[in-house]
Amino acid sequence: MAILSWPIALHFFRMNKKVRQVAVLGLYLSVLFSLYLVPLGMYSPCIKEAGTLGPAPTLIGHRGAPMLAPENTVMSFEKAVEAGGEGLETDVTISYDGVPFLMHDSTLKRTTNVAEVFPNRTHIDASMFTWAELQQLNAGGWFLSRDPFGTVSSLSESDQSQAHNQSVPSLAQFLEVAARTGRLVLFDLRRPPYGHPYSQSYINTTLQVIQAHINSSQVLWLPSEDRDLVQAVDPQLQQTSGEKASIQELTDDHITRLNLHYSTMSQQQIRKYQSVNISTNLYVISQPWLYTLAWCAGAHSVTTNSIHILSSINKPLFLMTPEEYSLMWILTDVVSAFLIIAVFIFHWYDHTHTHTHRHTCFSDN
Repeated sequence: MAILSWPIALHFFRMNKKVRQVAVLGLYLSVLFSLYLVPLGMYSPCIKEAGTLGPAPTLIGHRGAPMLAPENTVMSFEKAVEAGGEGLETDVTISYDGVPFLMHDSTLKRTTNVAEVFPNRTHIDASMFTWAELQQLNAGGWFLSRDPFGTVSSLSESDQSQAHNQSVPSLAQFLEVAARTGRLVLFDLRRPPYGHPYSQSYINTTLQVIQAHINSSQVLWLPSEDRDLVQAVDPQLQQTSGEKASIQELTDDHITRLNLHYSTMSQQQIRKYQSVNISTNLYVISQPWLYTLAWCAGAHSVTTNSIHILSSINKPLFLMTPEEYSLMWILTDVVSAFLIIAVFIFHWYDHTHTHTHRHTCFSDN
C-alpha cells in the first residue's frame, strides 16, 4: 500500500474533478485502514506469553517412514525408529486364514505386485488372500518405480536394494519391531467383508496377536467396535478415539488419547481434554510450519510422513509474545503511515509548485 501511494497520489493531484478525487482517495484509504486493523482479528497459537510453551509433540511414523522406505513394511518402521520416532502407525487387516497383516488399501494393487503374481485377482479385497499367498508378493518395488515423495534418488544403493526386497509384514512382525525398540503403536483395524471366515472374530484374533508379541500398554487401541469388550479383555490397552466427544463420554469409554485430523486443531479444546488427562495426537503433519502450530497449540503427539525432518526441529519456527506481536504491527503501521503521508505531501508540494510556476510564466508572457 505504501508503494501504491506513489501513483495514486500522483494521479490524485492531477485530477480535475473533485468527485473522482474523493472516490480514488476514499477507496485507497478504506483498504489501507482495513489492513491496519487486520491484526486485531488475527490469531495464532504461537502468539503466547513467555514460558507457556509446552514440550515438543512426540513423533509417530505414519505407516513407518514412507519417505525413506515403502510404507507399511518392516524397513519403513525400522527407518522411523532410527529417525527418532517414538511411535509407529499402521493399518491392519486379516488374511483369509486368520493372520493379521499390514495393508492400508482395501486391495493390493497400489503397494504390491499382485498384478504380476495374481493377475486375475487385482480387484479382490486384500483380506480374501491367504497368508501364504500374501507372502508371494513384493511390497517394495512400487516404491522405487513410483517414487511417491520424490525421495528415492536421495537413498543409498543399499537402501534402494533393501526397499526392493520388502514383503507384506504380519502384525506380529510389526509388533516385534515396536517391542524390541520400546515404541508405541497405533493402528486402524479393518473389518473383513461379509462372508470372510474372520468377519466376526477379527477383533479377538488381533488381541491374541497383541498379547503374544508386545506389552499391551504400548498399544494405542483405535478401533471403536466393541470397545467395552476390548477394555474388559485387556485393560492395559491405551483406549484411543478418532472422534471428539464430551469429556463424560470419553471418560466412560476409558479414552486416554484422541487421534484427530490437524484441521480440527484447537488450542482451547486440546487444553480442555488435557485437563482430564486425555492427550491429543494430530495427523498427518509433515511440514515444519504445521508442526510448529501443533506444538504451540499443545498437541501431545503428531503422526507424520517426515520423521527424519521434524525430529531435527528443536524449537518452533515462529514464536512471540502478545506484546512483541502488537509492537511489530504498530511499528509497521506507523512506518507505512509516515511513508504514505510523506508521499502525498511530496506530490502536493510538487503539484502546487508546478502549478504556481506555470501561472507565473503565463503572467510574464
